[in-house]
Amino acid sequence: MRWLWLTGTVLAFVLCFTRHGGGAMAIWLLLGLVGLLGTGLAFAQTRISSSARAESLSSYDLQRLREGKPPLGHD
Repeated sequence: MRWLWLTGTVLAFVLCFTRHGGGAMAIWLLLGLVGLLGTGLAFAQTRISSSARAESLSSYDLQRLREGKPPLGHD
């Protein structure tokens, strides 16, 4: 999905700078800026989720963490 955001953003900026009318240029520039924000957030979300831990741990794994031991089955 992040690659679609990036492609759409680049396309919006290309269309923005090839338009001759002010209104069309403003619309494509606005869409490009929104796409830039969306692309940045999509890449950040992918980067964060790649290094994040699992969403939940069992009660046994939580007890092991409190004791200073690593949870079972996790590196």
